[in-house]
Parts: sequence; structure tokens; C-alpha cells
Amino acid sequence: MSLRLINGRDVAAQVTEALNDRLQVLRAQGINPGLAVVVVGDDPASHVYVRMKGKACDRMGMLSRTHILPSSTSEDDLLSLIDSLNADAEIHGILCQLPLPSHIDERKVIERIDPYKDVDAFHPYNVGRMLIGDPLFLPATPAGIQRLLVSYEVETRGKHVVVLGRSNIVGKPIASILMQKGEGADATVTVAHSRSTDLEGLCRRADILIAAVGIPLFVKADMVKEGAVVIDVGTNRVDDPASDKGYRLVGDVDFDNVKGKVAAISPSPGGVGPMTIAMLMENTVKAAEMSLGH
Repeated sequence: MSLRLINGRDVAAQVTEALNDRLQVLRAQGINPGLAVVVVGDDPASHVYVRMKGKACDRMGMLSRTHILPSSTSEDDLLSLIDSLNADAEIHGILCQLPLPSHIDERKVIERIDPYKDVDAFHPYNVGRMLIGDPLFLPATPAGIQRLLVSYEVETRGKHVVVLGRSNIVGKPIASILMQKGEGADATVTVAHSRSTDLEGLCRRADILIAAVGIPLFVKADMVKEGAVVIDVGTNRVDDPASDKGYRLVGDVDFDNVKGKVAAISPSPGGVGPMTIAMLMENTVKAAEMSLGH
């Protein structure tokens, strides 16, 4: 059995290339898609992700605004900023980087964002539309996972997908997306988590295993069925004295241990991560397109 590596960088490049024609149409009408990113505090991972989003906008010639606020920012001040971005005609997409400081109600902030500018698709309006199969936007990481499966012609129809993790950012939305009717979906989905009984047994029954638990190297070979497809969503820092940075990035899947047993696997880094940025760019372009008639 030959192993297929599911390369997110290649597919992400295809996604962004396909956006160029849509960008030209928008610019001919005087519109350049604009993305505003708000980050509160000094979480290192958040700042890395924000820089990546800004660079992606720059590469595509899109407007990018980053608002970096101190961790002492009040909830009212953050909500006021979001109100101003909602009213800004140059901004088509808004996202507020999570996590937020504990004194700020994340739900209140998410609900304050205009659903038509909610390119993270976290607003309850967009979550509801996703669930009934009529989305404005799909969350970037889950949408990227589905696009990878379609691009690599991984059959999902009738297959048993096990999603390891139940977060609002990845686990719940990817389960919802894959159970819908249509291409890259029609799957039978099980969501497994820390309270599931026989977690390893559930994973072993998966035709497609999606690991999104945030635990380094959690999925071992004895948790995976022979010939399964494995999508590793995790990006975790682990100490590595041999590295110049003192750490290295690994996924939720023990790649070296698992790769000999599966038909296809996404590496981490280099798998789902690049797709998250690409799908965010696609959502921002779509938001700009919708602004013409909204």
C-alpha cells in the first residue's frame, strides 16, 4: 500500500490562485476586499497566526488591517471597535482572534460582529445556517479539511468519519459539514471526545479519522484502522533542545508511527494549517462579493 501525503500547501495555492479572477471582477467595480483582524493580549500563537493572515492579504493585494490591543482592554472598548468595523465600508471581513482575556465575554464579542462580515463563521446566525446546509460562510479550518478531502478524491459518501474533539472551532463544525448532502460530505459521523467510552475503539472503526484534540502525538498506530485516511488538525509546540528555537511543531497524530498503516495522511505542519489561511481569504472575497447586493 503506497502512502499518499495530503499536502495542504499545494491545495492552498490552488485556492488562492482561483481567487484571482474573482478579485479582478471586484476591483473592476471599485471594490478591494478588506480584512480586519483584532487581537487582544500577547498570546504568541495568536500573533503568529495574525501575521500569517496579514501576509496572505498582502500577497493577494487585499486590504489588511490589524488591531493589536493590550490585554487590559475593556469589553466595552472592544465592542466599540467592532461596531466601527461593522460600519466601515472598506472592511468586508472581521475576525477577533481567540482566546480573549478572561474579563471579556467571547460570546458577546462574536455576536456583535455583523454576520455578513463574520468570515470566521462563529456567529450563531452563521452556525445555524451551516447546520441546515445553507451557509453564508464555513469556518476556515473545517472548510479547509473538506476541500483537502475533495481535492485528493477521498470518498466521504457513506464512509464512517470519526472526529476526535468537539470544539466550536473544528470538531462540531466539521461534523456538521461532513454529514450534509453533497460532494465531500454524505458521511456517517461520530464525534469522540474526552468523555467518550472506548475512545481508541471508536478511532479504530474510522474510515476517515480527523484529529483535533490539541494533544501532541496523541493518535498512535494502534488507534488507526489499516488503510484509513487521517487528517491531523493539531499544531502543538513541544520542547526540542536541538532546535534553534528550542521547540518544534508537531501534530495530534504520531506521524512517524502512523504513516505505515494508513492510505493517506496530512502532515502537521504543512497539512491543514495552510488551508485555514486560504479559506479565510476565500471567505473575505465572498463577503466582498455579497456586499454588492447586501
